[in-house]
Amino acid sequence: MKLVIFGLTVSSSWGNGHATLWRGVLNALARAGHKCVFFERNAPWYESTRDLADPGNYDLMFYSSWEEIRHRAAREITDADAAIVTSYCPDAPAASELVLNGDAVRVFYDLDAPVTLARLDSDLPVEWVGDGGYSGYDLVLSYSGGPSLEELRRKLGARRVAPLYGSVDFTFHHPVTPMRTPAGDRRVDLSYLGTWAEDRQPALQKLLIEPARRKPESVFLIGGSMYPADFPWSSNIYFIPHVAPAHHNAFYCSSDLTLNITRQAMLERGYCPSGRLFEAAACETPVLSDRWPGIEEFFEPGREILVADNSEDALRAITLHREELKRIGRAASRRARECHTAEIRAREMVEAIEDAASNSVQPAVGVSGDHV
Repeated sequence: MKLVIFGLTVSSSWGNGHATLWRGVLNALARAGHKCVFFERNAPWYESTRDLADPGNYDLMFYSSWEEIRHRAAREITDADAAIVTSYCPDAPAASELVLNGDAVRVFYDLDAPVTLARLDSDLPVEWVGDGGYSGYDLVLSYSGGPSLEELRRKLGARRVAPLYGSVDFTFHHPVTPMRTPAGDRRVDLSYLGTWAEDRQPALQKLLIEPARRKPESVFLIGGSMYPADFPWSSNIYFIPHVAPAHHNAFYCSSDLTLNITRQAMLERGYCPSGRLFEAAACETPVLSDRWPGIEEFFEPGREILVADNSEDALRAITLHREELKRIGRAASRRARECHTAEIRAREMVEAIEDAASNSVQPAVGVSGDHV
């Protein structure tokens, strides 16, 4: 196939989860023989934090304005099998108009479906949703499964919906030599890799900051950007301002246990696993996660992942014997290899597109609700 994608970013992993996911899937698609062209606007933030400029096995097209790239994009779509627009694409309305008027299979990939739906519920604008919702697309892929799929049909008129979850590329993510952390020679008991977000702070307080206060002899590590000046640091919580994808493996492998915290919109609807779960699993690092609906669909609690509801749960996980933690990490790695690789997601994407192409349905007559 030839796939043309209009998305947020592949080139910069700073402060977003789109880039890492797309890198894995695009590499897997290329290895399977598919041709991919990804259009990315040169947004100042991502341009200044770029950690991938030339992927090599797929085309990454940078542009400064839609007018600059519109004719090139139209030519690429002409012989494409599928054209894909994603959530948070800065030119989603213009790209959607181009895609919906083309002959390729028309796909929208909502990598932020819980955010999209939460904004609709609150009557807030959703820049990537046009007047017709998703009714004009042959296929809507959703990073979130479960109840989100029916909501995308009911609220946005999606005619054909399929989940396309996060994944991991074992070519890049695997056990490596641990990084030397700011803690020096001390082994990290619990790490957390993630950009700071206000809606994650209560869980971070409960599952890392409070355990750190109660166990001053233990070592905690946070890696990520945008942490505020008034963050409640303590002497046993160490910090790395940004961990590039190339260093994620070493970050995970430097700790006995790593923490996953879910954004509020994802937490409420569930079935929306963070890519960090799969990356850590590939590194055989056990994960301690907050609880969210559907977590058991991806990893088995107690055997492949640990789940915490409060500080006491987190403290119990931290004090598990290291051999038990290693057993959980290895079990998670086996599950990720069997169910959650980039190759599997790439294959699921292709199969969903082929299914949409061979079983086309008529556009929806209307969309229920007052949002679109």
